[in-house]
Order: sequence, then C-alpha cells, then structure tokens
Amino acid sequence: MSTWSEPQPDSRFVVVDGQQIHYKRTGRGPALVLLHGSASSLQHFDRAAGALSESFDVIRPDLPGFGLTGPRPDRDYRIPTYTATVAGLLEALEVPRYAVAGNSLGGNIAWNLALDHPERLTGLVLVNATGYPEKAIPAGMRLTRNPLLRPVLRRVMPRGAIERNLRSAVGPRSTVVDKAMIDRAYALMSRPGNRSAFVDFCNTDQPDRSAQISRIAVPTLVLRSASIDGQHFARDIPGAEELVHPHGGHLLPEEEPQWVADAIAQFLGASAGNPRR
Repeated sequence: MSTWSEPQPDSRFVVVDGQQIHYKRTGRGPALVLLHGSASSLQHFDRAAGALSESFDVIRPDLPGFGLTGPRPDRDYRIPTYTATVAGLLEALEVPRYAVAGNSLGGNIAWNLALDHPERLTGLVLVNATGYPEKAIPAGMRLTRNPLLRPVLRRVMPRGAIERNLRSAVGPRSTVVDKAMIDRAYALMSRPGNRSAFVDFCNTDQPDRSAQISRIAVPTLVLRSASIDGQHFARDIPGAEELVHPHGGHLLPEEEPQWVADAIAQFLGASAGNPRR
C-alpha cells in the first residue's frame, strides 16, 4: 500500500469529540489554520504551507471523512459539525486565536467559523470557497447521488475516475495532476471507510446559511479563479478584499501555491498590523 495511506514522521493526532484527528503543524508565529476541500487531504496545502511556515504557526488537519482522520463514527458530515470539530481541534491544541484559510469545502467551514466563533478569528481567507446554493456540483459528486451507483462507489472508486475528477478541477494550463498526485488521492480514498464517508458526505443535506454571510465581521480575503462560478463572498462580506487568478482552476493552493501563500501572508501581515473593525 502507498505510504500516503500511513502516518508520516511529522503526523500528529489529537482526539476531538471522540474522533482521532490527523494533523500537521509547522513554523512559528501567529496561528494559521489551513482547511482542504472534499475528497482531498492536508497534503493539498503542502507547498503553500512550506512557504507560510516561515511566518506562521501553520496547522493543517485532515477533515473527518478524509485523509488519515477517516470516517466519523456517527456519519455526520454537515458543515456545522465540521465547524464544531475544527473549533474543538484548536481548543484541544490550546490555540485561542487564529486565522483560517480554506479551499472549497474548507472555505465553507472557514466562513462558518467566522460566523460561529468570530472572537477566535484574526483573519479569514476563502479560496474558491463553497456555500452558496447556486454553486455548481462537480460530476464526481453527482455520481455518488445516483442510487444505483452509490453502493458500488462505497466498495470501489476507480483510479481512472479519481484522475478524471482531478483533471476537471484544475485550470486548462495546469500540469499539477501527475502520477504522484493521483496515487495520493487514490491511496487516501482507498483507506478503510473513506469511500463510504465520501458517499455519505456527498449525500448530506447541507443547511443553507448563505443569507448570514453578510454578517461576517472578520477581516476577509477572497481568492478566486476567474473560471469559478457561484461565489459572492466579495460582494456580501463587508470590507472583503478579492484577488482573482486569471487561469487557475478549483484547486488553487496546489496549482498556484506561491501565489496563494504570498496573498495570504500579505493579507494577514496587513490585517495584523492594521486592525480593522
């Protein structure tokens, strides 16, 4: 089995609400939490985290259902539950204040943290985040909602399907989807319970909190690829700044890690030195 599916030397674990959460922590400075998207893992931020750990205490969990954290025993994959788990993780690590940056699902959890725990957050960075009801659903997720395919996908998720999903999630110029990336995604999806967890996640009815997004008061940076639809964070969050990448796809932190890291560092440096209300 691939080494991706086993703990690495820098792997750490902490129990939150009865579940063992896998995370990595590097660097020194103000705390920065990086949250990956669905069908992904903390490795999504490997290169960006490397750059950011020069200035920040970077904490990256594998979210429940994914990576080495694996499935939740109660199969509860609602965003508010994820949000409570991330808040509980930081509490367990005794990190009272932190900035949070999230891609896709991770961005959805991040802005929910800003609503539920505004006193904890020093900054919010949304990278092609989700959470608006009109957001397009990727083909791979739509397949899991097919009642005939659902039981099959719990048992087997072909490597070719994972490769197709990855290629469809990056920009047309991107070369990041290589054998190593596909091997990693396939190995982690093949860990016990992870396929079923992904199917459960995709079939979870998520509460629509998009009407509350305008209440977010945390300093916010929106990082978006020009081709990504269904996002109104820059419009709806008061005072939010937005940077648009001209040709990136959905997986910006892997496609353009330096661009993402530079944007986050500059924003958090500015927001730390110039507190906004």
